[in-house]
Amino acid sequence: MGFTISDVRCAAGLDEILWYKNHWEANYIVSGTGLLEDLATGRTWPMKPGVIYVVGPAHRHRFRADTDLHNFSFFNPPLLASDMEFDEDGSIGPTGDILPGPGEMLVMHVDELRKVGREKVVAGGSARSIRALIQKDQLGFSLSDVRLDAGNRSELWYKHHWEANIVLDGKGTVTDLSTDESWPLTPETIYVVGPDDRHRVESDTDLHLLSLFNPPLQGDEQHDKKGTLPPSGPLPSGMRKNIV
Repeated sequence: MGFTISDVRCAAGLDEILWYKNHWEANYIVSGTGLLEDLATGRTWPMKPGVIYVVGPAHRHRFRADTDLHNFSFFNPPLLASDMEFDEDGSIGPTGDILPGPGEMLVMHVDELRKVGREKVVAGGSARSIRALIQKDQLGFSLSDVRLDAGNRSELWYKHHWEANIVLDGKGTVTDLSTDESWPLTPETIYVVGPDDRHRVESDTDLHLLSLFNPPLQGDEQHDKKGTLPPSGPLPSGMRKNIV
């Protein structure tokens, strides 16, 4: 897929110094509170739900969990195995080529991004997508905070992309339109679709998701009548079949 997804749980009191000198890492805080510190400058940011932050090879940083904290973590280059361990300096060993990335540490909140116009009404008006990390960030993937109202029914076909979705809240269904096989969408469900996967997403309640695209979106794309987004770069090999 070109990135790794990890579901991370931090116990209250965790206080770690980390240095991803071989990777870029993006994080989305789901719940809990804490603190992020750039050890080069001493600058700090509060961690709370809706915060997205990005660190890379130049960013020795400290991460503290003041309460139990839940976040999703995305690495590029992808990790090679689920049991890779941290080195003494808080890094993970090399797993591939390092992209340029955004250069500086990025810390943003979805509410701030909404205020500056990064929220787009997409999928024929059926979804609202805050496109937080986009192609210009040079991470090898884009990250969007997506909300669908209860009763939404969208037919989609990402002919030019691979997309991974993480359900944060709500209930719904995703259906493979080529087989009519359906899967329930509940919190912490992850599903992956690609060029061969015409699918339908239905929301039984308001549905809140994280959406990652590779190739990354430029940020202003709109779905056409087939539920397709225009090409935004070379298509990776991706998965052999959809996974839920």
